[in-house]
Amino acid sequence: QVVVEESGGGSVQAGGSLRLSCAASGYSGCRSYMSWYSQAPKKEREFVSGIRSDGSTVYADSAKGRFTISQDNAKRTMYLQMNSLTPEDTAMYYCQIRLSNGPLRRCRYHGLDFWGKGTEVTASA
Repeated sequence: QVVVEESGGGSVQAGGSLRLSCAASGYSGCRSYMSWYSQAPKKEREFVSGIRSDGSTVYADSAKGRFTISQDNAKRTMYLQMNSLTPEDTAMYYCQIRLSNGPLRRCRYHGLDFWGKGTEVTASA
């Protein structure tokens, strides 16, 4: 059973910082691509940042220079350090894990995506 759980959200003043965490389990032997998405009320879910197991990263333009994605492969935990938060960052933040076959074995969940339930981020002016 793949389990994905976000944490670390909260309410801060504009200019403040938060560090989000995504803890995952249940996918031993799989390669993973882990991403953060945000979804503001009445808006589409948007990509924020992603990281592969090899450490390669991708950032949305809005996140570049302010957010940093990282991971602890041993703990199977992904982080998003969010600095210089603005009201535009206010949203639910979701962790996505996309699984695929590893180099040495088949992944039971190859080609599947798993999502956490989200963690709230509020940045007030």
